Amino acid sequence: MITENKMSSEKFESLEDDLSAILDDVKTKERKITGSSGEERKNAIRQAERKLEEAALVLQEMEGEAKLAPVSFRTQMLSKIRHYQSDIEQSSRSLKREGTSGGRGTDNYAFDREDRLDQSNRAKLMQGHQSLQRASESIARSHQIAAETDQIGVEIIDELGTQRDTLLRTKDKLSDTDANLSRSRKILKNMARRMMTNKLILAVIILVELAILAGLVYWKFFS
Repeated sequence: MITENKMSSEKFESLEDDLSAILDDVKTKERKITGSSGEERKNAIRQAERKLEEAALVLQEMEGEAKLAPVSFRTQMLSKIRHYQSDIEQSSRSLKREGTSGGRGTDNYAFDREDRLDQSNRAKLMQGHQSLQRASESIARSHQIAAETDQIGVEIIDELGTQRDTLLRTKDKLSDTDANLSRSRKILKNMARRMMTNKLILAVIILVELAILAGLVYWKFFS
């Protein structure tokens, strides 16, 4: 699980580097648009629009990585994504203004037709990329769920092993207790027998002393 999170973070950082490079390129093309005119200006606008579409695709991948990241990192990632989204929207608005102010004439029909075809192809490409991205996210979530399930299984097995060890120790303690009780019963029985023996000996001694005392009295008074 830790390895997957690290890989997700590294991929997010790699995508962020790519996105920063693309946006820097867009800024460069925006400056070029400002200082150009005619066909050169149109080509620069088209290239900048393509770069923005590429940036949007990279941003979607970053969103997918952010969804898979731990909560502690997700907030920071989403904040960066919102910042880049704002930059992309700002550049997009700037390009629209430049395209409008450029004043496309009636002699640009072929350019418009080619531009519409490019936009249609790019839209299809973006849809395909989005479908692939959703499939990748679904697979990543499945892998994550499988990893979490595996982790839960390992924890359950460890817990059962711990409980088994506890039961075995409890059984050993009960066996030791039973052995101690058996020894205690034997000791008590031996003590009881010794007490009875001592009482019998004491009684015999008392009887012998009484007999001797009776003999002495008889001898003194009747002899």
